[in-house]
Amino acid sequence: MRQLSFLFIFGVLLLLVMFAMKNPDPATILIYKDIKLEAPIAIEMILAMGVGAFLAWIFAFWSGIQESVSMSSKERQIKALQKKVEELSVQAEKQQLMLESAIDVEVEEKTKS
Repeated sequence: MRQLSFLFIFGVLLLLVMFAMKNPDPATILIYKDIKLEAPIAIEMILAMGVGAFLAWIFAFWSGIQESVSMSSKERQIKALQKKVEELSVQAEKQQLMLESAIDVEVEEKTKS
């Protein structure tokens, strides 16, 4: 998977370099009322890709944090359920032993009579 990601990024960067070589003309971007950015189109594209990559990284980081919080909550639930299963297993074994001893007592009483 890493190799495919590398090839994809390499291809995009290669296309960006080829685009930059064919389009060296400057372009103006109006950011806010009086704030303008004038640079070659390739530089502006690189900046836009950088901002997009940064935002994607922030989103992935935030998603990872949310997932780890969710997983820790689920792990706590799993541990609580496992403890309950163990308690119920012990309880079931005790009841099984009591039932078996009661059956033994009944059998002994029937054989004596």
